[in-house]
Amino acid sequence: MDGFDNLAIVFSTNQGRIRPEKTAPIPSKGDGIVRVGRETKGRKGKGMTVITGVPLHPDGLRNLAKQLKQKCGTGGTVKDSKIEIQGDHRDQLIIELQSMGYTVKRSGG
Repeated sequence: MDGFDNLAIVFSTNQGRIRPEKTAPIPSKGDGIVRVGRETKGRKGKGMTVITGVPLHPDGLRNLAKQLKQKCGTGGTVKDSKIEIQGDHRDQLIIELQSMGYTVKRSGG
């Protein structure tokens, strides 16, 4: 061992400056379970169905939210990787998500 084991090559006479390879960030996997719950906090008592843990990118989340809103006939949004559907539609959404192949659990009370 000559003490140079941890050094990276930064320049080569054949190639010039050597840039480190960029690696794609690893997405967080979670536990693979989609959770469907109900929240009223910060909404003046109005309930919303909140879906978390869906393993999709933001565009996929928006498309899924659109499909689920149409099934429920109500409005909603996507915030912070969570799908929020207006009203209490937990039972209907659990059935719909299971039919899409997701492992779904009801969270909260």
